[in-house]
Amino acid sequence: MTEAYNTNWMSTVGENINKVEEQISSYIGCKYAVALSAGTAAMHLAIKLAGVEPGAKVFCSDMTFSATVNPVVYEGGVPVFIDSEYETWNMSPAALEKAFELYPDVKVVVVVNLYGTPAKFDEIKAICDRHNAVLIEDAAESLGAVYKGRQTGTFGKYGVLSFNGNKIITGSSGGMLLTDDKAGADRARKWSTQSREAAPWYQHEELGYNYRMSNVIAGVVRGQCNHLKEHITRKKEIYMRYKEGLKDLPIKMNPYNERNMEPNFWLSCMLIDREAMCKQVRNDSDAAYIKEPGKTCPTEILEKLAIHNAEGRPIWKPMHMQPIYRMHPFVTETGDGRRSTNAYTDMEKTVDVGADIFDRGLCLPSDIKMTSEEQNNIIEMIRECF
Repeated sequence: MTEAYNTNWMSTVGENINKVEEQISSYIGCKYAVALSAGTAAMHLAIKLAGVEPGAKVFCSDMTFSATVNPVVYEGGVPVFIDSEYETWNMSPAALEKAFELYPDVKVVVVVNLYGTPAKFDEIKAICDRHNAVLIEDAAESLGAVYKGRQTGTFGKYGVLSFNGNKIITGSSGGMLLTDDKAGADRARKWSTQSREAAPWYQHEELGYNYRMSNVIAGVVRGQCNHLKEHITRKKEIYMRYKEGLKDLPIKMNPYNERNMEPNFWLSCMLIDREAMCKQVRNDSDAAYIKEPGKTCPTEILEKLAIHNAEGRPIWKPMHMQPIYRMHPFVTETGDGRRSTNAYTDMEKTVDVGADIFDRGLCLPSDIKMTSEEQNNIIEMIRECF
């Protein structure tokens, strides 16, 4: 960052931008990386490169932040939300297969690696290939995570990273588009700088955007990249300390398959067993619960943490439950999720997996600056709620 100031390259041109693109593409194992102003900008350009046109349906992970989905709408597309599965909390391959039965003409699929845990890419990619659909991988939360020896961000035709202030590597802002497609990378770079043509004046022949990463932000990201492995190690320590400290409670940590994936453990999350849930209700802006001996709920735990100035969060509210997207199609493993009036089919499995995880789950304080003593205090607070 100091280099950017000293050389007076402050805007969207400079050595930091070139170097951080080389640094990330080399680490990830893709041919091209395009440094942009935000992960959302990277997702928008990926959607544009994938050829999404007005009215076209796009399959999207349901349990995610809205920045995954909004760029589909920027291009006039119609998100169709695909339910999660319990093994990774990511897009259910079975639900995706069902979605293609319902909407066989869909040609773009957007998959999220939730909380730094890889999705089941062998299955998902095989389904996309069978249906000639472009896979876009939202790896905004999963930089450094590995699936079967391969870095996340490389499984789709286009991958997306975020360097937002809350990510495992941050520039305070910023994002990146990943691809092996040189023509796509070149187009994204052009679009990101207002689509300026190669002319001695400002010549524009197609729509462009002010999406390029600044040289200053690129300098921050460059410096942070040197600490990525250190951050992942620290995040894993936090996850494992929670897992050990809460092991005798009726909860489960956010899951992953130890045989074929290594998350970056960006956020440690927990899911309360159904029989240990007290009564909890939520509307669009508030929540209430009734205390019960031996039972608790995410709302009670989050309130207790907040009293002690420790910040937890609810799980991402699924997109099909968001007011802006409630009328969009939603597909579960059993088919059209909107046709079910009962959330639970039995005590083992629900029709609406994402809604169930949202109801019973919460994100725990996971900052790498948290001390062991502070984390032990958080564990004790959670235990007191039970």
